[in-house]
Amino acid sequence: MRLGVMCSGNGTNFENIVNNCTEHEVVLMVHNKKNCGAVERAERLGIPHVRLKTKQDDERIELFKVWRVDYIILAGYMRILSPKFINAFPNKIINIHPSLLPKYKGLNAIGQAFESGDLNTGCTVHYVTEELDSGTIIEQSIVPICPDDTVDTLTHRVQQAEHRLLPLVINAL
Repeated sequence: MRLGVMCSGNGTNFENIVNNCTEHEVVLMVHNKKNCGAVERAERLGIPHVRLKTKQDDERIELFKVWRVDYIILAGYMRILSPKFINAFPNKIINIHPSLLPKYKGLNAIGQAFESGDLNTGCTVHYVTEELDSGTIIEQSIVPICPDDTVDTLTHRVQQAEHRLLPLVINAL
């Protein structure tokens, strides 16, 4: 498969996809922040990358079509996608979210889980739909919330679970 990845942050999930989905080709990384860490990773890995602002839907749609991507992977892309973009790639956009959806949609999901008193949290890979973090769940990974956890230690363990889960899901698509 030809994969397009969208990032906003450090790019650890992006690099993880490149390194652990070797039967597939990551052909393009699109980012929306000028100085995100994913850019350095893309350059080091030799993956073409483009910065597009959130509202540049037509350009983004055309770019992914020109690169003939089979799936678009949201790997830490911290913007809501427009219905126009989502509908241009039906059932071809997946997201990794740091909670056990349907709990804790949107931002600060790990902090919400930490404060909730829940015994577990985790991460979810799901199809992207117009409703935020509400598409069909593909797979989840449970991460226990330990009594001595801080938000930082819990975040680290959830990210480790993301790094295990996302390549498994992509390789099974």
